[in-house]
Amino acid sequence: MNTSAQNIYFAADAHLGNRYAENPLEAEKKLVHWLDSIKEDALAVYFLGDMFDYWYEYKYVVPRGHVRFLGKIAELSDRGIEIHMFIGNHDIWMFDYLPQETGAIIHQGPLTVDLLGKRFFLAHGDEVGKHALSFRFLQAMFRNKVCQFLYAGIHPRWTFGFAKRWSLNSRKNGLERREKQDETREYLVDFAQEYLLTHPDIRFFIFGHRHVLLDTMLNQTSRLLIAGDWMYYFSYIRWDGNQLTIQRFNDSMIQ
Repeated sequence: MNTSAQNIYFAADAHLGNRYAENPLEAEKKLVHWLDSIKEDALAVYFLGDMFDYWYEYKYVVPRGHVRFLGKIAELSDRGIEIHMFIGNHDIWMFDYLPQETGAIIHQGPLTVDLLGKRFFLAHGDEVGKHALSFRFLQAMFRNKVCQFLYAGIHPRWTFGFAKRWSLNSRKNGLERREKQDETREYLVDFAQEYLLTHPDIRFFIFGHRHVLLDTMLNQTSRLLIAGDWMYYFSYIRWDGNQLTIQRFNDSMIQ
């Protein structure tokens, strides 16, 4: 592990494997270039959900593709960089493949953690707040062993087709959210402000899911950030122990 490492990075919503991006392969390569650019100074990378547009692990089979990304996070993990993967509403069916093959640590829900001296609340974003009831219902159904067994018995030709159509509809809604962004109506802000009433030690809330860039103060000491995505913004968040910043990656100088 590089002893000079001092930064922690956050990213979300790459939706690798989607069918609606203009050039999904180039988007994946850009994500890999970003990971290459941070590997010398990264202590950990937190992927806050929906890194895959659809993910389901059968007993002996996983979705095709994503090999550049999977290989890169395995490389970073082998270097001693912690790789954390949060499930999202698109890639909820993560079991043991990613931990065994890439060394990633899977988080099934929100995480409160101390990072370089400050307390963070991390989550994908659809499992908290006023919209969480529908997600919890779907999550309970999708995690049910009987439902998983029955779903696994359907040929992937049909399950992947269903998932892709569902994803396309979800993406249309996401584009509308980005165009109508208004932090005064952001339910994650409402959730965080309410959560602070009983957890005043949280200094930073970081979410994905919403496909918008947002950095707002909740009170004099606590901030909330939404990480954007790796489809339109190619954005990430960096924490060095002193400054927490949202940045957008430009790989035009990387060969």
